Amino acid sequence: MTWHPALPVYIPQDVDMTAVKAQVAATGVSAPAADMPGLLHIVDEAHAHGINLKIVLLDHNPPNDTPLRDISTVVGADYHDATVLTLSTSYVGSYSTQFARVTLEAGEDHAKTGNPVVSAQHFLNELEAPEFPWTGLTIFLLLGVLAAAVGTRFLQMRSKRSATPTDSAGAQEVTPTSTA
Repeated sequence: MTWHPALPVYIPQDVDMTAVKAQVAATGVSAPAADMPGLLHIVDEAHAHGINLKIVLLDHNPPNDTPLRDISTVVGADYHDATVLTLSTSYVGSYSTQFARVTLEAGEDHAKTGNPVVSAQHFLNELEAPEFPWTGLTIFLLLGVLAAAVGTRFLQMRSKRSATPTDSAGAQEVTPTSTA
């Protein structure tokens, strides 16, 4: 067996990735029949908003959430622009080439409800939420600091100029003379 650093490390043996990938290719969702209609609706809603969402639902929990991200990564490798959400009863994992990891993590945090349809909807809502414009705030703050530094330097130079003539005039008046 050859180890490849780009491949996931851990996918449980009881997960048939061939079947999962076939279901996702056919409908965009791999899930038990009872959950398919609700999850298909979420996938359709995502597509309407320009998000190529794929959903995988496991009917059991793995030992931790790592396999869910690995499953998402394997499924996502087949789609260059996909966002893949993998859910179990207690864990969530995701993969995307479209969204930043911080956005995916925020979506995962909101997707831990225990109800797969509600979880998928919360995840999608987080993906669609507007992001705070950190770049704009950073530029604004940097310009503010620069303006404060320039203003402070200007006031320093102005106070030195106004203090210099007064000091030299005062120095002439205080000069003692000798009386002998």
